[in-house]
Amino acid sequence: MTAEKNTGNAVPKANKLSDLFSLKGKVVVVTGASGPRGMGIEAARGCAEMGADVAITYASRKEGAEKNVAELTKEYGVKAKCYRLQIDDFSDCQRLVNDVIKDFGKIDAFIANAGATANGGVLDDTKEEWDRVVQTDLSGTAYCAKAVGPHFKERGKGSFVITASMSGHIANYPQEQTSYNVAKAGCIHMARSLANEWRGFARVNSISPGYIDTGLSDFIDQKTQDLWNSMIPLNRPGNAKELKGAYVYLVSDASSYTTGADIVIDGGYTCR
Repeated sequence: MTAEKNTGNAVPKANKLSDLFSLKGKVVVVTGASGPRGMGIEAARGCAEMGADVAITYASRKEGAEKNVAELTKEYGVKAKCYRLQIDDFSDCQRLVNDVIKDFGKIDAFIANAGATANGGVLDDTKEEWDRVVQTDLSGTAYCAKAVGPHFKERGKGSFVITASMSGHIANYPQEQTSYNVAKAGCIHMARSLANEWRGFARVNSISPGYIDTGLSDFIDQKTQDLWNSMIPLNRPGNAKELKGAYVYLVSDASSYTTGADIVIDGGYTCR
């Protein structure tokens, strides 16, 4: 392998933190970023704020994604575009990567954030529900990696970031969600394994959020939410904007010696 193909492992030339965290001139893809206050859009906002052009994806909420694109363009002055992605279809993941490269010229970082939650445990839920969650959260993430990996390898650099979950470290209570826990545990180990597999040309890491207030849990009764908060040392759910610094870190040169890591951001939940 030539020195050029090892640029992903090189020590950055920059010394100032402002330069190490800068994403000017970079293109970042963020899947699952059509909501107004989710982790995906906050990751995209963080990257755009630091100067990156961003490509975001949606599964069904095209209007929400287009609204987010308009905000990113207006607020941060970067190029932004949205794409529909059927993440459990590998050919669609390939299409996404090809379309982004065609529109933006390259991909410097890919944040695999799109996912699905479980509705029940192994016994109470259907076989189809198990397949849906694992296919979306685990296989879909692998499909994204397989689609963008060759581009990273060709360029000799890249950063792949997986949104995992604290549920990959623990079994949540009182809700039963074995399929989700298993899928997210797989995502954490996928990041470790890919970090080794891609060691010559790209870095791979994961972020494991705890309970984050994105609006998706609004239907959960207050008693259960109070129980969750009582199990968190900081005694509250996180806000999605409290994650964007970690995403920016992992896609920037500030994390040039970080690969195979899982950053747990859970208010202390897993330390008990």
